[in-house]
Amino acid sequence: MTAPLFVRDLLSKPPSKTVRLGSFGAGGMAYVTLDMLCTHPSVKLACVADVDSAQFAKLKAKYPAVKVYQDWREMLQKEHHNLDAVCVGTPDHMHAPMAMSAMAYKLPVYGQKPLAHDIYEVRKLTETAHKKKLVTQMGIQTHSRTEYKTATQLVQSDAIGRVKEVHSWSNKRWGDMDPLPNRQDPVPDTLNWDMWIGTAEMRPYLKDVYHPGNWRKRIDFGTATFGDMGCHICDPVFSALQLTAPISVRSEGPAPTQFNWSINAIVHYVFPGTPFTEERTVRVTWYDGDAKPPQEVQALLGEKKLPDHGSIFIGTKGVMLLPHTGMPVLLPEKHFADFVMPRIESVSHYHEFVDAVMGKGKTSTGFEYSGPLTESVLLGPLSTRFPNTTLEWDAKKLRFDNAKASQYVRRKYRNGWEVKGLN
Repeated sequence: MTAPLFVRDLLSKPPSKTVRLGSFGAGGMAYVTLDMLCTHPSVKLACVADVDSAQFAKLKAKYPAVKVYQDWREMLQKEHHNLDAVCVGTPDHMHAPMAMSAMAYKLPVYGQKPLAHDIYEVRKLTETAHKKKLVTQMGIQTHSRTEYKTATQLVQSDAIGRVKEVHSWSNKRWGDMDPLPNRQDPVPDTLNWDMWIGTAEMRPYLKDVYHPGNWRKRIDFGTATFGDMGCHICDPVFSALQLTAPISVRSEGPAPTQFNWSINAIVHYVFPGTPFTEERTVRVTWYDGDAKPPQEVQALLGEKKLPDHGSIFIGTKGVMLLPHTGMPVLLPEKHFADFVMPRIESVSHYHEFVDAVMGKGKTSTGFEYSGPLTESVLLGPLSTRFPNTTLEWDAKKLRFDNAKASQYVRRKYRNGWEVKGLN
């Protein structure tokens, strides 16, 4: 079945009192997203689509009047006139098809991170949102919290001087170095497996390998630890330094297998310098799993323990440790003993989106910001396919100096799952 090509002729107008919300996904992070958006007094949950009807029980218990669908395309077709905004919280490989289809109806989109599975998809979502002048927001909630807002201000107010380099990491292990099980399991009665596979190539159902929790480890569906956590952890690096697209990326960790992402990634970026960096270029390095910043970098923390997730900004006047999610710490502590931390209040990332849909203010992580951030993050998992190879990146043309690497910028959708604007 070919995904319908949606057309909405009239410009959508901000709702005056109620934002009618549709959700792609009913469980996991999708539920958290819709539930948090519904804490805004002007939001009414109108409809939800989920390929696994087992997710509807919890949803219906709290939102008994909501309409539910297994086919997200059917939901959009039937309900788009009754919607003012949508949120997307499915596995990564379906983010772009759902968001693009909703934007074809000129619906504002709150999309969970990463914005999409492929760099090409991200670029197209960003361009479409801009062309249609739609309100958008990516679900990196910590962007709106005191901790990350403070860190950004500290860097931009020259608290640690010009930044020389940044090291960011997460101890999560969204990869699998073992082969997939050689079996085929029965598909649960509640699950539409074809719909779950969506744009990817069909394969046998394997219990606990894909749905509901381990899809992040699989190349065709997730984007590894970096894709999961990088949009969060690297967000304050991008916002504080005002980074643009990287010049090059280089992986020094293990390569993925045929179907699975690797673990223990080490990815080196070189970005053009900015007014907040020391040199004409600045290096940003990512580590995950058991990989950690080198001892000489960790030594800059003194007695501070390396948190499970976070970043270290090395400046000309000092060092900033930024745990995910914790308040920034300026080091060496004795040098900053009398430093007065700025007081910056958190705001609701979810309510900010709703308010913007209603014409009250703007979002802070609209696709014009979160698109380029996600593109840069997704270069990381892609680079792990070519260990110990420096890949020069041309962001304008969406290609590397390496033709083999460039083929992974964009994937081909399964026949029958094409979406206008993405294929």
